[in-house]
Amino acid sequence: MSQNHLKEALETLKDTGVRITPQRHAILEYLIDSMSHPTADEIYKALEGKFPNMSVATVYNNLRVFREVGLVKELTFGDSSSRFDFITTHHYHVICEECGKIVDFHYPGLDEVEQLASHVTGFKVSHHRMEIYGKCPDCLKKNAH
Repeated sequence: MSQNHLKEALETLKDTGVRITPQRHAILEYLIDSMSHPTADEIYKALEGKFPNMSVATVYNNLRVFREVGLVKELTFGDSSSRFDFITTHHYHVICEECGKIVDFHYPGLDEVEQLASHVTGFKVSHHRMEIYGKCPDCLKKNAH
């Protein structure tokens, strides 16, 4: 599954004229394989052993490129670091208020909400974002003891 995503993502980069460097390839692969919606720092720490001369700035710059070509979504929640999500299908996020874990939640797109908002307000709606908050099973278990 993720090999297909990687192949398609690399094709998208080539089609938009973005050079595929080894670091770029590794960052993309890490994002696709990671289900944790990592921060740029987490990506950097995971790959620094493989690429000792790669900087955090390199990771940020590549994430910006991926975002610009539509491969990655930047998730900002409150005042914590941005997290990055490889875009596969339309999905929402459930976020643990205690440990910050983010889990994908698949639900039919709420396109009718956008249409209603547009109809009622006269806005030309571009997109929406929904986040659901609570406590993850791990934190619930920890607090039960």
